[in-house]
Amino acid sequence: MAKPVENEDKGESFDLDKFRKLLLLMEKHGVTEVSLQNNEESWKVRRGPRQVAYAPTAMPAEYAPVAQAAPAAPVAAAAPPAPAAPVGITINAPTVGTFYSRPSPDDPVFVNVGSVVKPDSVICIIEAMKVFNQIQAEKSGRIIEVLVQNGDAVGFGQPLFRLEPA
Repeated sequence: MAKPVENEDKGESFDLDKFRKLLLLMEKHGVTEVSLQNNEESWKVRRGPRQVAYAPTAMPAEYAPVAQAAPAAPVAAAAPPAPAAPVGITINAPTVGTFYSRPSPDDPVFVNVGSVVKPDSVICIIEAMKVFNQIQAEKSGRIIEVLVQNGDAVGFGQPLFRLEPA
């Protein structure tokens, strides 16, 4: 237990109960520093580590890192080719939910890569809040890529399939 702090002017002790209450209030409200003063006493209390902000300063030249020349790139090395732009158009999720590629676990998938679809073809189901929404292609063409896996969570507008338009 802490010893009472003697007031240098009058030789009396601080009221430790008041001090403890002050510390509890500071902790409760997230206050890290308090300075109180009246005619007879002044208190300055700080909780936790001192927060010090450092401003960046210029480093003296003798301590600055020495710049080293970058190794020369081999002359024969060619830049990597830019990725090719994806072909086709996407069919995007019209709602948020869980993507299902088949009507039930025992049934075949609605569409595979290579499947030809029409605007009214059902291509998947998206479950949202226990409602199973059949999603139609809304475009004609051939499926060239399935972009999500069965059971994946999908967001609004997320590409589901890549389609080569007919």
